[in-house]
Amino acid sequence: MLILENIKLAFGALRANKMRGFLTMLGIIIGIGSVIAIMTVSSSLTTSISVSFQEMGANNITVGLRQSGEEEEVRQNGMRFGASGRSSTVEEEDRITDEMLETLTSRFPDQIEAIAISESVAEGTVRKKDSTANISITGINEDYFASSDITLLAGRKVKKEDLEGNKKVIMVSDKVVENIFDGKYEEALWKEISVEINGVYVSYYIVGVYKYEESSSFSSSSEDEVVTTAYIPLTTGKEQIHADDGYDHFTVVTAAGLSSVSAFAKELEIFFLPYYAANDDYEITATTMESMTESMNDMIQTVSAAIAFIAGISLLVGGIGVMNIMLVSITERTREIGTRKALGAKNSFIRLQFIIESMILCLVGGCLGILLGFGLGAVAATLLGYSASAPVAAILIAVGFSMTIGLFFGYYPANKAAKLNPIEALRYE
Repeated sequence: MLILENIKLAFGALRANKMRGFLTMLGIIIGIGSVIAIMTVSSSLTTSISVSFQEMGANNITVGLRQSGEEEEVRQNGMRFGASGRSSTVEEEDRITDEMLETLTSRFPDQIEAIAISESVAEGTVRKKDSTANISITGINEDYFASSDITLLAGRKVKKEDLEGNKKVIMVSDKVVENIFDGKYEEALWKEISVEINGVYVSYYIVGVYKYEESSSFSSSSEDEVVTTAYIPLTTGKEQIHADDGYDHFTVVTAAGLSSVSAFAKELEIFFLPYYAANDDYEITATTMESMTESMNDMIQTVSAAIAFIAGISLLVGGIGVMNIMLVSITERTREIGTRKALGAKNSFIRLQFIIESMILCLVGGCLGILLGFGLGAVAATLLGYSASAPVAAILIAVGFSMTIGLFFGYYPANKAAKLNPIEALRYE
């Protein structure tokens, strides 16, 4: 009952001095609000990255070459590079061969569903009279689509016969069809298009149209300038750019029900050890979406924690403000304290009254800060193109921390009030 009565007294004092109470809480509101806003954006970004990687293929393993003896750096596309931050030219004798991949598939028939291979060919512009469309040409094998979520709108995908015959066929996005063929997908099929690549025109026949999905909700390019990926047979692409045989990376699509994708990634690295045991320049490394997600999330959380810590310094300022106003309040209520002590109130009762008042002040400020922070964080996350995600743990910590501040910075004024001499307090003017 004593605690409940003190809580009522605290809210009564807050209502009696609304403006002073708000100004006192302002430091707490700004501090808590800043931390919650930062953590909301961080949580939203982390959730978005996790979802994106899941869509890219949670069961995919990217296997690639890495320069021996260098610290690795994982890029967002799953490739790994040396500490220099750039990839060096891979010689033909260092590349992964078709024979290696055939042996790999026969060694793990129950674990591997498909092996997807892709290689960048060139960027170019499709031209038809006054219409143009920018494309980035990528050579792929028939298993590539097992690792990529692509929605086919018309026609078909690149198949094995296209690779065996080095056919000049191409899959284009709906953006290309909209610009070149007025959005008529069926009419675009098996039509010849000319792509200007570095001043040279190369012809392909459209066999399929897929739905283009933007990688983010904001882009610096206009609809006419956007560059979409176009897919051609891998053999055709290698022949076009006179590339060496073999590959420097590929993606393993694991079979459904595999107990541990990360463990299988280690097995893949072990499989390639005999092939690269005598290679002083390169070694094989396998990366899972799980490991890339963890790396990205760890980096985001570290940066967010550092920024939140800096923003949290304002909580110290807010706490000092609370202590200051409590000292002023005690001075103003000296006669009240003297009267209560003269009527038999113990020192612990007086101390508890002002500690609870301080904690209520900080708790209300913390709640307002949480609302402000989540509102600002939600707006920022929306502007960045992510759905707002409430950091529940951060909210609970913020509430607890604000009450701790009230306890810490309220104890000294409360203790000072409790030690007042009742006679001197009653004589105070």
